[in-house]
Amino acid sequence: MTRLAVPKTYKLYIGGKFPRSESGRVYEIRSSSGEFLANAAQASRKDARDAVVVARGSLSGWAGATPYNRGQVLYRIAELLEGRRVQFVDEIMQSEGVTKAVASAQVDEAIDRWVWYAGWADKYVQVAGNMNPVSGPFFNISVPEPTGIVAIVAPQSGGSLLGIVSAIAPALVAGNTVVVIANQSAPLSAISLSEVLATSDVPGGVVNILTGSPAEIAPWLASHADVNALDLLGAGSLDWVDLQIAAADTLKRVLPPENGEDAATPSLDRILAFTETKTVWHTKALI
Repeated sequence: MTRLAVPKTYKLYIGGKFPRSESGRVYEIRSSSGEFLANAAQASRKDARDAVVVARGSLSGWAGATPYNRGQVLYRIAELLEGRRVQFVDEIMQSEGVTKAVASAQVDEAIDRWVWYAGWADKYVQVAGNMNPVSGPFFNISVPEPTGIVAIVAPQSGGSLLGIVSAIAPALVAGNTVVVIANQSAPLSAISLSEVLATSDVPGGVVNILTGSPAEIAPWLASHADVNALDLLGAGSLDWVDLQIAAADTLKRVLPPENGEDAATPSLDRILAFTETKTVWHTKALI
């Protein structure tokens, strides 16, 4: 008997759950050859606002976790990615039109990158922090702390899985929560990553993934007063200067777009880009 195809309609990932877009809109995901793959939710301004609300609610818990604990939680994600490697390879082959060897290499690199960033969770403070020399019986210590909520435009070309991993991992390492706009034309990897996150130890709301149009969603995140930083990693095709201007109204830290090759390079600088340095004084002794 011939079976009917069951088209998938994927949802957003907000607050550890999978809600439909409040607008009810969806758009078609097609392969590089134009073949229909699935429907994806098309996020709206309201969905972006909802994601910011839950990201704010989850910030204190995630930022307050010990660096060692954050590293263990992030490493667990790499383990789950490894367990679903075949699925990711298949989805990348379909949506990006690449060979199995190329897709496999991308998945392997994405997993390795996640492990690399997870390893920095309990180390970057020692590298970036400092004991400052002062005149007097005091300790003067500078320590990096999380910036807060980071809104991210994931790379819109190149490797879809590697792109979103390169975008969100460094922000999470530093204790930030994120709202990320996935690759619009090839969101399958981001959607599957959200399923991995939902079954991992990452608290709900720490990572929120929106699918749809960056041109529609990014301006609202850039101007949102409760977003602390804006990473325009994959916004090169947008009018990103206007996004910077919108972000300036609420004094956000903004990272400009990068090309695909640069964006794929793991860097301690990307972790520190989402931190603020706090300096404290402490007496050396009471005598």
